[in-house]
Amino acid sequence: MPLTLKFTLVAVTLLLGACRSDPIHYHTLIPAQPAGQSHSDVDIQIEQVSVPPQVDRTQMVIRQGNSGLAILETEWWGASLADELHSSLDEQLSNPGAPKSSLRVDVQRFDSIPGRYARMDVQWRLRSLGGDTRPLICRSNLQTPAGASIDELVTAHQQNVRQFVDLVEQAAARKVCP
Repeated sequence: MPLTLKFTLVAVTLLLGACRSDPIHYHTLIPAQPAGQSHSDVDIQIEQVSVPPQVDRTQMVIRQGNSGLAILETEWWGASLADELHSSLDEQLSNPGAPKSSLRVDVQRFDSIPGRYARMDVQWRLRSLGGDTRPLICRSNLQTPAGASIDELVTAHQQNVRQFVDLVEQAAARKVCP
């Protein structure tokens, strides 16, 4: 084999190896073990979910230090963060056949700090679709300790969402913010 052909093959092999990237890991806010049927006597339809633009992307964003943010290029949500949250809430609050209410969710803060905590501060509005009652406008601050791994951080966020679902169901039952 001529020397130039050997050199070319080695160069191509090295270039292909250099193009290799780490695999992307996908995460979801929908728990692996569903909580089962909604505990509420109301079918809560998700009207709107908004999250801060800094974190509303498919790549996970974590805090670094007091003011830094890091976009994790190999750790992704299954969809944009707002869509992930919408899907998780929809699955957990759906109760077909029950009287309907609508929920509007405005996440004010969504912090991810590996090894410390997952935090979600939410302002939300719950409105009955069948009556003249005034909507409930509530605020919830949820924080769950998280381990150092991304999987543990996502599990902590799932627990925050589950706690939020419980608060919404309480509000729907009692007609007052929890």
